[in-house]
Amino acid sequence: MPIKSYLVHPAEGKKETLTNELSNMQHCEVVPAENEEVLILITETDSKQEEEELKQNLEKISDIKLMALVSGFNTPKNS
Repeated sequence: MPIKSYLVHPAEGKKETLTNELSNMQHCEVVPAENEEVLILITETDSKQEEEELKQNLEKISDIKLMALVSGFNTPKNS
Protein backbone atom coordinates (compact mmCIF):
# COMPACT_ATOMS: atom_id res chain seq x y z
CA MET A 1 0.00 0.00 0.00
CA PRO A 2 1.60 3.28 -1.13
CA ILE A 3 2.05 5.88 1.62
CA LYS A 4 3.42 9.30 0.70
CA SER A 5 3.93 12.64 2.40
CA TYR A 6 4.04 16.01 0.69
CA LEU A 7 4.66 19.63 1.56
CA VAL A 8 1.88 21.63 -0.06
CA HIS A 9 2.11 25.37 -0.61
CA PRO A 10 -1.35 26.86 -1.17
CA ALA A 11 -2.06 29.75 -3.50
CA GLU A 12 -2.07 33.08 -1.66
CA GLY A 13 -4.96 33.30 0.80
CA LYS A 14 -6.15 29.75 0.07
CA LYS A 15 -4.66 27.80 3.00
CA GLU A 16 -7.95 27.22 4.84
CA THR A 17 -9.92 26.45 1.67
CA LEU A 18 -7.25 24.03 0.48
CA THR A 19 -7.04 22.39 3.91
CA ASN A 20 -10.77 21.70 3.81
CA GLU A 21 -10.70 20.44 0.23
CA LEU A 22 -7.80 18.04 0.82
CA SER A 23 -9.25 16.84 4.14
CA ASN A 24 -12.46 15.85 2.38
CA MET A 25 -10.63 13.76 -0.23
CA GLN A 26 -10.49 10.01 0.24
CA HIS A 27 -7.00 8.66 1.16
CA CYS A 28 -5.79 12.06 2.43
CA GLU A 29 -4.88 13.46 5.84
CA VAL A 30 -3.85 17.11 6.19
CA VAL A 31 -1.84 18.80 8.93
CA PRO A 32 -1.62 22.59 8.55
CA ALA A 33 1.52 24.28 9.83
CA GLU A 34 0.81 26.73 12.63
CA ASN A 35 3.45 29.30 11.74
CA GLU A 36 3.77 29.05 7.95
CA GLU A 37 1.54 29.01 4.89
CA VAL A 38 2.22 25.34 4.23
CA LEU A 39 0.33 22.08 4.64
CA ILE A 40 1.59 18.57 5.27
CA LEU A 41 -0.37 16.05 3.21
CA ILE A 42 -0.22 12.33 3.98
CA THR A 43 -1.75 9.95 1.45
CA GLU A 44 -2.40 6.25 1.84
CA THR A 45 -3.90 4.18 -0.94
CA ASP A 46 -4.57 0.48 -1.38
CA SER A 47 -3.02 0.09 -4.83
CA LYS A 48 -0.88 1.77 -7.45
CA GLN A 49 -4.05 2.41 -9.48
CA GLU A 50 -5.67 4.28 -6.56
CA GLU A 51 -2.43 6.22 -6.07
CA GLU A 52 -2.42 7.26 -9.74
CA GLU A 53 -6.07 8.35 -9.57
CA LEU A 54 -5.36 10.38 -6.43
CA LYS A 55 -2.33 12.00 -8.08
CA GLN A 56 -4.45 13.01 -11.08
CA ASN A 57 -7.11 14.50 -8.78
CA LEU A 58 -4.49 16.46 -6.82
CA GLU A 59 -3.03 17.87 -10.04
CA LYS A 60 -6.47 19.34 -10.89
CA ILE A 61 -6.67 21.48 -7.73
CA SER A 62 -5.96 25.08 -8.72
CA ASP A 63 -5.40 26.27 -5.12
CA ILE A 64 -2.15 24.26 -4.93
CA LYS A 65 0.74 26.56 -5.79
CA LEU A 66 3.46 23.94 -5.25
CA MET A 67 3.48 20.37 -3.99
CA ALA A 68 6.71 18.54 -3.18
CA LEU A 69 7.00 14.84 -2.36
CA VAL A 70 8.93 14.45 0.88
CA SER A 71 8.76 10.70 1.42
CA GLY A 72 7.12 7.69 -0.12
CA PHE A 73 7.15 3.95 0.29
CA ASN A 74 5.12 0.93 -0.64
CA THR A 75 4.21 -1.79 1.83
CA PRO A 76 3.20 -4.93 -0.07
CA LYS A 77 0.09 -6.70 1.14
CA ASN A 78 0.67 -10.12 2.62
CA SER A 79 -1.24 -12.71 0.64
